[in-house]
Amino acid sequence: MKPSRFTEEQIIGILREQEAGAKTADVCRKYGISRKLCQTKKGLV
Repeated sequence: MKPSRFTEEQIIGILREQEAGAKTADVCRKYGISRKLCQTKKGLV
């Protein structure tokens, strides 16, 4: 498995930002996460 480019703390922060009301597409764009990954993992965007 390929190592993550984000630390566990960063991932938690990203998820909290999205849960706080930020649009998933905006969060993905901000952190350079591919739109396809966001769709697959969250069912959103």
